[in-house]
Parts: sequence; structure tokens; C-alpha cells
Amino acid sequence: MTRPTVVLVQNSPTSTAGRLPEWLSDAGVDARVVQGEDLAAQVPAIEGDDATGRVHGLVLLGGGLLPDEDDRAPWLPHERELTVQAARAGVPVLGICLGAQVVAHVTGGEVTGRSGETEKGMCPVDLLDAAADDALLGGLYRAHGTSPGALRMIEHHQDSVTGLPPDAVLLATSDACRVQAFRVGVAWGVQFHPEAPAERIGTWDAAELAASGYDRDAMQAEAAAHDATNSAQARVLAEAFADVVHRTRPHVDGRVSGRTRPRRAGVR
Repeated sequence: MTRPTVVLVQNSPTSTAGRLPEWLSDAGVDARVVQGEDLAAQVPAIEGDDATGRVHGLVLLGGGLLPDEDDRAPWLPHERELTVQAARAGVPVLGICLGAQVVAHVTGGEVTGRSGETEKGMCPVDLLDAAADDALLGGLYRAHGTSPGALRMIEHHQDSVTGLPPDAVLLATSDACRVQAFRVGVAWGVQFHPEAPAERIGTWDAAELAASGYDRDAMQAEAAAHDATNSAQARVLAEAFADVVHRTRPHVDGRVSGRTRPRRAGVR
């Protein structure tokens, strides 16, 4: 049997897939990075007669956009539609930063630009008890429980999810930003960047950060201090998503094309 395929949508030249393709590959998943402007041509559909090949998982990467800024990113309507199709077809979705906001947007949540929940650098994230049996974050919960700031993740945002979708479960939070991770169906949104290594901070615009009151050198030093913890935790998350993809693959491969919609896979 061929390996399952996960499509990673890159919404910005600077918000790359980072460590995810290697980690997903090590976990038995083929990772295919698609640029936003090429998305409609390369992935016209996930379900139905227009689907080209099998997409067993979808990762929506970050970018300095709101999920409906179609004038700045003309591919966003198609990205939103693919996310809706994935939800219908039981295809697991992992939304990261902007990607999390896309997931929230299409499932009835609220996203606020310049929300006042700005975070930059290596930041603490708190897991909630709801993560205990979650397929994505359960392993991290078993390792760390609800210890304050147990997770250390790269954050780089000024927009955030300010209202959860009606059926969503809040999985992680922080003092700076309430919605750090949530699940709705087989879609997850994380405000932080598990794909980003600590050294990515060194690529951020130092002058722009300084204008907002941030010292890039200090941020880099803080990130380096937590690099080993961050890398281990982020890899656990990536491997957990790969496991979800493997578990849901029989359902995805067995779905019918055309107008008949499959029953949604129930993965917690």
C-alpha cells in the first residue's frame, strides 16, 4: 500500500513548512507542499469528481493575513472551500496560526484582526484537561498535564481566534492569548507554530520588531534556551497528526466520489 499523502498549504513565502515534512515523512506520511497561488490548480478538490488523487490530510500554514483577506491572497476562497470539503469527508486538518483562523472561520468561529492578543517569540502554552484524550495533544498532556507553561512554542501573530466555533473544544490556552488550540470534528487549530524551529526568529525583521517594543536578540536567546523542549514537543504533535492520518485513511480511501457524502470519521 502506498503511503498516505498530506498537503501542506503555504500561504506566505516566509511561513514555510519548516520541520513538518521531515517529521511527517519519518512517521510514514508523504508531505506535499503547495504554494497558495498554485492551490486551485494542484488541488482542485478533496472530495467529488474533481478530486485529483487522494488527500489524506491537510495542513494550513501561517501567513500575515486574515482568513478572508481575499484581495491580498486570491487563493483563500479555495483554501476555505478545501477546508470545508475536508471536514465533510473526514479528512484530518491541522491549521497553524492563519490556518487555525481559517478553520475557525469556516466552522462558525470568530477571528479578530489586531485583537490585542499579540505574541512573538518562544511563548508558554497551557494544556487544558480537555486535551487528555485528544488525538493531537493527548500525548503532550500525558507528559505534562496542566502544568502552567508546560509547552514552549514559537508564536508570531497579532490576529487571533476570539470566538470558538459552536462545536469546538478548547484544548490549550495562555495568559496572552485565550485560544491556543482547539478541535472541531477532525480539524485542529493551533495558534502557535510547531513547524518553526527556534532559529526562525533570526529571520524576522529586527527593525520592525523593535518598533513594536521587541528585542530580537533577546527573543533569540530565550528561544535557544527552550529549543530542546520545543523540538521534542513539536515533534510529538507532528507524529500525533500523522497517526490520525493513518487511522482515518481507510475511511478516506473508502469514501465515494460524486454527490454522495461519506459519514464523518470520529477521531477524538
